[in-house]
Order: sequence, then structure tokens, then C-alpha cells
Amino acid sequence: MKAFFPLYLASVKEFLRDRMALFWTLAFPLLFIVLFGIIFSGSGNTTFTVGLAVQDKGPVGSAMGKAFKSVNAFAVTEGTQSDLLAKSKNGDLQVVVVVPDGVSSSASAGKASQVQVYYDPTNQTTSQVVLTIVRQVVEGFDRQLSQRPTLFTVQVQPITSSSLRAIDFLLPGILAMSLMQLGLFATAPPLVQLREQQVLRRIGATPLPRTTLLGAQVTHRLTIGVLQTFIIIVAGVLLFNVHMGGNWLVLLAVVLLGALMFVAMGYFISGLAKTQESVTGISQMINFPMMFLSGIFFPVAIMPAWIQPVVSILPLTYLADALRQIMVQAPPAYSMGFDLLMLAVWMVVCAVLAVRLFRWE
Repeated sequence: MKAFFPLYLASVKEFLRDRMALFWTLAFPLLFIVLFGIIFSGSGNTTFTVGLAVQDKGPVGSAMGKAFKSVNAFAVTEGTQSDLLAKSKNGDLQVVVVVPDGVSSSASAGKASQVQVYYDPTNQTTSQVVLTIVRQVVEGFDRQLSQRPTLFTVQVQPITSSSLRAIDFLLPGILAMSLMQLGLFATAPPLVQLREQQVLRRIGATPLPRTTLLGAQVTHRLTIGVLQTFIIIVAGVLLFNVHMGGNWLVLLAVVLLGALMFVAMGYFISGLAKTQESVTGISQMINFPMMFLSGIFFPVAIMPAWIQPVVSILPLTYLADALRQIMVQAPPAYSMGFDLLMLAVWMVVCAVLAVRLFRWE
């Protein structure tokens, strides 16, 4: 253990002198948070998810249902009132519109009826835009039906939900991206540089156990992963009021697992590459597909079906999904157990390949 801490401190100093590694692991993720936070700190929706429960089986209820479904800005989901309200509370729907039973008979008798609207009052976009559209639909339908006094009014019912802003979705994805770049740009290139400078060969010729050197280097990079997590979370909370939930110990465990997996990938890449130029090219070839195909900037579900098999094999997909579930309680793309299993499988595969390909000179 006497050699472990000097080696750990030497790795820290080496990292601080590497401006490229500092940029990719610390400055680049922070730059992404600020840039995307400014753009997407609001809700940013152009299509609104609306639940529609038509309880009236008469002609008026049917016609009113068709009127709501014809609104271009609405993505309508039909169902029962209880099912739709449950989806709204989970954040899957922004508004639930209920056309109650008896509106057809009330309209025939000239009596007023209320169309019920359930929404989340904390979502300003819903309050200002969606409710206005709902009222316009009801009022327009009322005018077309007859010239009699108002037959339909809107009854607004506030409810709470766990709807996410765009920045809430992006923050865990950016953290996952930064952990990926910890392995690709702060692990692989420095190792190749040490090998080209014959540093690894000289260390390998000493009585120092190689496991001690490896342990110090890996511990150093896990420390950077924890530092990245702290910086990104603090920036999200202070700059864009991102609400952090979930268990912090579970978050730390997932961060360490993700960092360890990508560090193992970095060692694997360093074994593949023979020069510093080639290691940069290999890292970039891995970096960009994972950045744009792993759902860190937008949901995996909206990607074309033909590319889903590629998405499902990328480790960053599962790290981002797990972090999103823990940090902001986002609806999962996969179960937490499956996310952790895939990360563990990738870590083992990369570690085995790294051991087989690693060279001291």
C-alpha cells in the first residue's frame, strides 16, 4: 500500500497536466449543461399529450370526442377516466378531458353540462396553452350546436404529476456522456502515451506489483467520475432548478459501475491502438455513435425501428436510463435490474478484452 498512494497522486498530476483530458471529462459536459439548459430549460413542447374519456354514448358525446381528436396540436389517448388520470399522474399525459355521461340528453333538454379537464397546475405551458385550446374547442362546439344559451362549460380540476422538463431529461444523459468520455479520452490516450514513452515498460521492470499500478490508476479515474457527478448535479440544481430525487447511495453505486465499465473500455481501446493518432480515431469512432444513438439527448422510443437493435447494444443507453430513473424518477425505458445487468456484462467483456490485449511496451 505504500506505493499505491504515490502512484495515485502521480496519476492525478498527470491528469491535471493533460488539458485535452480535462476538457473532455470536466469542461465539455459542463458546457453541454449550460448550452442545453438555456435552450431547453422550459417544457419546449409543440405537441401536447391529451387523454380523452368520452363517457356519453349519445351523438353529442361522439361529436365532441371527434372535435378534440381533430385538434392538430393534441396527441390524443382514449380510455377510461381512472386509467387516464393514473397516466397523467405518472407524467404520460399533460391533460385529461372527460366528456361526462348525459351530455346528449342535457343538450336535448336545453340544460348546461360541464366538460371536466384535469391538469397539472405546476406546468405553465399546460395552463396557458392547452387549457385555452380546450376551452376554444368546447365553445366552438357549443356555438355550432345551436343558438341557445351556453350548454357546455369547462370545469378545470388541478392534479399533480411527475412531468419532466427537457433539462430534467438531459441532465442524467449528460452525466452518462461524461462518464463515457472518462474512459474514452481520459483513460485510453494517456495509457498509449505512457506506452510510447516507455514509461510502462520501465515500471513493469521494477519489483512494483502491476496490480498496485492498475489499482491506483483505476481508483484515480473513479475519483474523477465522482467529481464529474458532483459538478454536473450542482450545475443542474443551481443554474436550472433541477429537482434531484432518488437514493444517493444507489446513484453513487451506478455512477461507479458506469465509470468502471467505461474505464475498462478505455484499457481495451489502449490495447487495440498502437499510436496516439490511432487511439484518438478509435475513441472518436466509439464516442459519436454512442452520443447520438443512446438516448442521452432525446428518448430512445422516438428513434426509427430499424435502428433500435443498434441502440439496444450500446452500454451508454443503459447507463443513461438507469441514471434518469434514479436522479429525476423518469419513466424507465428498461427495468433497473436489466440496466445494471447490461452494464455489468459490458464491464466484464471490456475487462477480459483489456487483459488480453494490454501491452506494457
